[in-house]
Amino acid sequence: KFNTLWLCVILTKKIGCHLWELSTMIPKKVKTFPYPYIIEHRMLSGYKSKNNIKDSYRLLKLQEGCSLDDVKNSFTNLAKQYHPDSGSITADSTTFVQIEEAYRTVLSDVAKKMKSSESENEEETKFKSKAPQHRQYLSFEGVGFGTPSQRERQYKQFRVDRAAEQVMEYRKQKLESQYAMNAMIAKDIRQSKKVKITQAIDRLVEDLIQESMAKGDFDNLSGKGKPLQKFSYCPHIDPMTHNLNRILIDNGYQPEWILMQKEIRETIEELRKNIVASRNKLGEPMTPCRQKQWSQICEQLIEDIKKLNKRINDFNLIVPILNRQMVHFNADKEIARAQAAYEILMEKTKSIDVDTKENEQEKVKIFRLKSSFLKWINLMLK
Repeated sequence: KFNTLWLCVILTKKIGCHLWELSTMIPKKVKTFPYPYIIEHRMLSGYKSKNNIKDSYRLLKLQEGCSLDDVKNSFTNLAKQYHPDSGSITADSTTFVQIEEAYRTVLSDVAKKMKSSESENEEETKFKSKAPQHRQYLSFEGVGFGTPSQRERQYKQFRVDRAAEQVMEYRKQKLESQYAMNAMIAKDIRQSKKVKITQAIDRLVEDLIQESMAKGDFDNLSGKGKPLQKFSYCPHIDPMTHNLNRILIDNGYQPEWILMQKEIRETIEELRKNIVASRNKLGEPMTPCRQKQWSQICEQLIEDIKKLNKRINDFNLIVPILNRQMVHFNADKEIARAQAAYEILMEKTKSIDVDTKENEQEKVKIFRLKSSFLKWINLMLK
């Protein structure tokens, strides 16, 4: 039976080939069967499958839109499995009949889809042949691709997107111009206020000078009517700048960073003296109450050191010379320094106490000797 089946298949293929050769001799208008595979698979008969198209695809383990080669390969593999004469374990005549019906249904569906796609391509080529090639892209601003209807939809979407972008760009420009205008107005207001304040200060100073001149406060100045004293010449800076600096120095002016440096040094010295005095005040031995007081004093010192270090940061930002910058103070080192100073002071006090005791003992001895000597003289005189 299996050999008979293959003989039928070979004869069918040969008949299909002969029909294909005859079809080439018929004009295109007379041809009614443009696809040889339809003749090959007996689609000329009026057979209608009872299976649904989706069930047929599912039975052949295919998806819609597959090619003709995929259909043939799938049917061949399933025929090897389920044909009654295949000799396989899964051979079943009922299943094979269903597979064959599904195969015919899928073949007809694929042929219809291929025919419809070719007709669409022919219509598009006909439309393109009516107009020159370059005129097809003059419409829709050259946007899109495909058929005219597809290009029209793409052009509408393009116009919507372009309009949205233009609206966003307009709003952005409007907000930027409004922000720039507000910034310019605020800047003008600040500048006008600054000018008014400067002019008011200048008028006030001028009024005070004129008032003092009217009262005669400038009549008794030393060096009135005499030229200014010549200052030492410095070739590295402008003479006017040098003279102004000399005037400021003579009148006790000091730069900000010098005053800040002096303030930092005085503050750290005061903190050191205070913590040493507090430790001396607590004394020895360190009871729990005194230890608690010492902890509070150390916490306060840590807070003061933090504030002083912030002040040092400000000083390092304004100091003009790099090697004049200062480093931060460490609270733990300051506490250890105060403790060491206290121990040194205690050793000195102990040595002083020892010396005073020895002096007192010597004075007592001398007093006893004098008293005993006086007693002996009195006895001798009697």
